Amino acid sequence: MSYLKFDKTVMINLEESLTREVLRTNRLGAYHSSTVVDCNTRKYHGLLVMPVPNLDKDNHVLLSSLDETVIQHGAEFNLGLHKYSGNNFSPKGHKYIREYSCDTVPRTVYRVGGVIFSKEKVFSMYENRIMIKYTLEDAHSETTLRFRPFLAFRNVNELTHANNNLNQSYTEITNGIKTCMYAGYPDIYMQFSKKVKFVYNPYWYNGIEYPKEQERGYPYQEDLYVPGYFEVPIKKGESIIFSAGDTQVATTKLKTLFDKEIANRTPRTSFFNCLKNSAQQFFIRPNANSAYLLAGYPWFKVRARDLFVSLPGCTLSINDIPRFEQVMNTAIPALHAFMEENKNDDTIQEIDNPDVLLWAVWAIQQYAKECGIEQTKTLYLPIIEETISYICSQKHPYMRLTDNGLLFADGKDKAITWMNSTTNGKPVVPRTGYIVEFNALWYNALCFYKELKGDTDKQIDDLINKINVSFPETFINGYNYLFDYVNGSYIDWSVRPNMIFAVSLTYSPLTRLQKRAVLDIVTKELLTPKGIRSLSPKSEGYRPYCTGPQYERDLAYHQGTAWPWLLGAYLEGYLRVFGKSGVAFAERMLISMEEEMGNHCIGTIAELFDGNPPFTGRGAISFAMNVAAMLRILNTLEKYNVE
Repeated sequence: MSYLKFDKTVMINLEESLTREVLRTNRLGAYHSSTVVDCNTRKYHGLLVMPVPNLDKDNHVLLSSLDETVIQHGAEFNLGLHKYSGNNFSPKGHKYIREYSCDTVPRTVYRVGGVIFSKEKVFSMYENRIMIKYTLEDAHSETTLRFRPFLAFRNVNELTHANNNLNQSYTEITNGIKTCMYAGYPDIYMQFSKKVKFVYNPYWYNGIEYPKEQERGYPYQEDLYVPGYFEVPIKKGESIIFSAGDTQVATTKLKTLFDKEIANRTPRTSFFNCLKNSAQQFFIRPNANSAYLLAGYPWFKVRARDLFVSLPGCTLSINDIPRFEQVMNTAIPALHAFMEENKNDDTIQEIDNPDVLLWAVWAIQQYAKECGIEQTKTLYLPIIEETISYICSQKHPYMRLTDNGLLFADGKDKAITWMNSTTNGKPVVPRTGYIVEFNALWYNALCFYKELKGDTDKQIDDLINKINVSFPETFINGYNYLFDYVNGSYIDWSVRPNMIFAVSLTYSPLTRLQKRAVLDIVTKELLTPKGIRSLSPKSEGYRPYCTGPQYERDLAYHQGTAWPWLLGAYLEGYLRVFGKSGVAFAERMLISMEEEMGNHCIGTIAELFDGNPPFTGRGAISFAMNVAAMLRILNTLEKYNVE
């Protein structure tokens, strides 16, 4: 039985099927995304969404969708599905779906009268190309397929509308056409694996709606251009492959290309394999000399903190050490440039956030656990030495080292932590002063540096000894949890999850009893089945539902919503404190995360969840830090079980 499979009852119920999305990506940053019934519900959805570097740094929707029509005895059965105003859906092709599965590639089976018809999608790994394989499984009479391509040619953050500025011309090529709606865009090549007839019949389909954008308070109606349609006869048992890309393909090789892409896929037959597949989707190589991890899909780019937090889970936990080294080889020059020249990187965004350097050291620490101290020293000791020296030399623009060994960071006017939502240009949570996870990471970095060096360094020893005293004095309160941040006489008493890192990190200035006290308060007030709340329900300002327009979502973003990547840190800390006796609890907690493989965006984990039941997934449909955290916990549990 398929691990990810949905039957007719789910597929024809739009309340169920429209909430389930699918994502396929490639190494160039392009992707295909839609719902399981191929009805686009976001402006970010599309069959071919890709970067157009000569226009901007964003992705662009070229081919929005492809409507298929089955024709028998002159009767037409349109399998497409679009939403229009008044909650009207047309042509309602979902009613013909019999099942949908997504083990190796997405596969949809339709039944139209006596016709049984399947389609499978593959997104090319190293080309901007979507391929769809159509197979006529059964038919009792002559059958013809008709295909209408819906073109957008727009930035993912915008919508297109009917206009007279588009270029309506096209050129016939082998088994298809090429066309380009606007100057500056590449041609789109739409081809088939057998000869087809193209009928030029230009038409604007007006008023298509995207309900997810409507929910988020954005413009949600657009018009899509259809230049005409393709027609091709198909026999029982025959397969036809459609290709859409920014380069022409040899149509005789389409079957070989399709099969080769499938052979390179990780079958999504388990929780781990789903996460592994998802982790690989964040990896991009824009050119031969660079490698990155995207923060998430569909709208996130490369963010420094997300990159280093996600890197160990998305590489080491799936036994992909070379990819870890590739990304670090790209990131280290960017870190050098920031520390030596105060220069921000063009691709790795937000590298000036104070904790980025500390997360980079943490990522290298995870590499050392897998590859050994000696190899780590050879590759990464210089960048760690530079990082420690840079911080000790008081060179960071937003952070300084104080006499008690702790780091003091200024976040009043600029959001410098992972809790980075802003309104009117100001942080919603202005975390300033001694920030708890910054200093937990700092202590861990110093101890790891000492471990790597293997010799006595008085300055480092003095700092570690100071923090052993100052960290508990500064952060532990009379209720046995940790202050989130302390700024002189101002102390933030909010119960937030950031204290968990003082428990989860390899080195901590807390005693075992102090760690247990932190775990207790996090368990009682912040733990949910889908992650750790960003604020306790008992704290002022608790907002568990991240819904509504942008302003409302910004206020709720870190004020009670639950984050799965923090669940990873919590379970790591739990296992660190309780050892083998905590394994069963950790495994139980992961059950609710495995349920997400069939929800939201299938086979991956959403950015965040509501802090109250029913803990609905929100935000980006696939988030690297969440996927990485679950992979790291699964890897840790496997090691415990082996022992």
